Amino acid sequence: MRIRHLRESDYRRMRWKNGGGWTTELYSHPAPESSEGFGWRVSIAEIESDGAFSTFPQCDRWIALLEGNGMRLDFDGASPASLERRLDFVHFSGDAKTHARMIDGPMRDFNLIARRDLWRCKIRHRPLVGSMLFAASAADLWFVYMPAGSARIERRGDLPPISAGDSLLLEADAESGSVVVDGGGELVVIRLCAL
Repeated sequence: MRIRHLRESDYRRMRWKNGGGWTTELYSHPAPESSEGFGWRVSIAEIESDGAFSTFPQCDRWIALLEGNGMRLDFDGASPASLERRLDFVHFSGDAKTHARMIDGPMRDFNLIARRDLWRCKIRHRPLVGSMLFAASAADLWFVYMPAGSARIERRGDLPPISAGDSLLLEADAESGSVVVDGGGELVVIRLCAL
């Protein structure tokens, strides 16, 4: 598998247009040439005040608390949701008008946004105790974020250690095979299957 190791210097940090927070884009996967924008994007948001979320038509969204006391999400036409437990993901439509209310002060959250006509996604928070296998598939990509801990990729001494805040993008290549991450801490694991 092709392995791309992303660190803080590879991320892009942007102030929100409404001034209510910041987005750090960990990775943005381009859409096909016939489409506009991204196919999927992973980011971390620093939310400083209550406010409306941007809409992302034709997209699905997953969001979870990283740091802070959380927030309540109110959706136009759907039941509200609360982000209070760390890395417990809430799934909702990017088409929905969404308003966030802070529970008690600023917070950080982890976000995945994906075009539903292009990608099927599964996102999980997993402890890392020893080894974890990521199997290769031509249709799948893996995006792995390490919120805490440290790890290494087995049988790849040419690659640097993975530290807290780092990410991996894993893609099948001609050599195929699989990737084994070994260490201790926790991971956000995203499996993306092209439609």
